[in-house]
Amino acid sequence: MIKQISQSAVALLIAAGTAAPALAQPDDGIVRVKSAYSTDETIARLKQDITAKGIRFFDEIDQAKLAADAGVKLPLRRSTLLVFGNPPLGTQFINGRPEAGIDWPVRLLVQEDQHGNVWATYTDFGWIARRHGISGAGEGPFKTASGVIASITSSVQAK
Repeated sequence: MIKQISQSAVALLIAAGTAAPALAQPDDGIVRVKSAYSTDETIARLKQDITAKGIRFFDEIDQAKLAADAGVKLPLRRSTLLVFGNPPLGTQFINGRPEAGIDWPVRLLVQEDQHGNVWATYTDFGWIARRHGISGAGEGPFKTASGVIASITSSVQAK
């Protein structure tokens, strides 16, 4: 039965073209920002803004290329994961709750939908704080992180 459910879920994702709209919950923690630029330009602008803010850039993972290189027969639309962060800030979350390390460093997904629109997608930091039960003094760093990611994605946001 689980295999049957998994196959149905995969079929739904393929038919929908993107997981967020098809499977979104009212409070799923996902923030989607529509870009005014192509995928390549969006990635370049985001990386430039991350670097300009003095944030450490860790990796760029081209998920569509990984799928193609692995011989996956179903084509994957452009999908690139950017991984970056501020270790002193991220360490505050991990020291407060070691399991919070699952959400650090920051990940920002740049993807194209079935209509060719480009989206920058990330997990809301307030949602992450609630997920890990962090409140009070620990909320300050999450608000800081929220402001930074909003600023980064505003560099590509369609008006």
